[in-house]
Amino acid sequence: MILAIVIFLLVYAFIVTEKIHRTIIALFGAGILLVFKIVSYEYAIHHAIDFNTLGLLIGMMIIVFITKRTGIFEYIAVKQVKLSKGNLIVMMILLSVVTAVASAFLDNVTTVLLIIPIVLSITEDLNISPLPFAISIIFASNVGGTATLIGDPPNIMIGSKAGLSFMDFVNNLTPAIFIILIITVLIFALIFKKQLKVDEELKEFFLKIDESEYIKDKKLLVKSLFVLGLTIVGFILHDKLKLESSTIALFGASFLLLISGVDVKEVLEEVEWTTIFFFIGLFIIVGGLEITGVIDILAKAMLNITHNNPLLTTIVILWGSAIFSAFVDNIPFTATMIPLILEMQKLGHLDVQPLWWALSLGACLGGNGTIIGASANVVTSGLLEEKGYRLSFGEFFKYAFPTMILTIILSTVYLVIRCYM
Repeated sequence: MILAIVIFLLVYAFIVTEKIHRTIIALFGAGILLVFKIVSYEYAIHHAIDFNTLGLLIGMMIIVFITKRTGIFEYIAVKQVKLSKGNLIVMMILLSVVTAVASAFLDNVTTVLLIIPIVLSITEDLNISPLPFAISIIFASNVGGTATLIGDPPNIMIGSKAGLSFMDFVNNLTPAIFIILIITVLIFALIFKKQLKVDEELKEFFLKIDESEYIKDKKLLVKSLFVLGLTIVGFILHDKLKLESSTIALFGASFLLLISGVDVKEVLEEVEWTTIFFFIGLFIIVGGLEITGVIDILAKAMLNITHNNPLLTTIVILWGSAIFSAFVDNIPFTATMIPLILEMQKLGHLDVQPLWWALSLGACLGGNGTIIGASANVVTSGLLEEKGYRLSFGEFFKYAFPTMILTIILSTVYLVIRCYM
């Protein structure tokens, strides 16, 4: 247990200081855990590594990279400039709202894979930094994903184990998320107002451009949009289809490769393999905390301090989930908390309904706290890095962590009013 904690803290220290590339240090930390048999090979393969997340990432990256070849992202980028009349604040707000709505029905990773290429096209054309847009979009994707049963993995897990329906999440969480989204979008618009300036001549130039000229391959565009649409429908219906989201994404990717005629080697070279392997290393490191009982001890300690007081238990779960999920993947933490809440339900000590909403809000919104707090954050950082932009741990933390704390304060007020007044 001590070694698992030490390795986790050291890996995290190197990620924060950025002395070594995060993928290298994550894989090295995972390697130590495997070599010293703290995490067995079998546990790593069957439990620690989330192949559903990896499959979803790879499948959607392939679909997005093939679709990108058609010029559709550049087309949408110019359309966005025209729609906002070159006002970058309006553009940021529009993109953030679209991201949040899409994330409520799609996986957050899928949403940022679709939106970030558009942002990169806009900022490249206007010769400005994409970082303010990227930070706002990361936040919006995690906020929007909290609103529904299918928006974020913790919600899917909670809904499945607690027997909660799609409408249960909509009725209990969407009102809070609507308020949080409006406030956070306005906050980022104010924070980045001075940075979002564009040359007037350049703005006028883009307002005169015919965006249809950017479409390079109409046949490929039709095929790509057909497969993308089919994949999105699959995500929405995945529960009824009894298929994992990774299965749907990989099927969509292979189908598009089959009908597009694009060179498979070229497409696979574009996949963010550094991000994929970072996730593999991180999953094993968190698996070390899980198998040695660290996460279980933290979760139980969090509940023990409340002495079965309903309001205090709700607040502790909300804040504990948020802080924990900012630094460690929220999936294993949620998996640990669910049986504990179910046990409380069996004992009949208190009404557990508010606890589910506290866990969902804390686990999902807490991921906004750091650059490695949620999958969408890591993927966005990787996409930016490919284009030569570095969204460092410190830069993201400076803007995101205080805003994340504000969202948890708002969630606390919401839960107290809704559940205890």
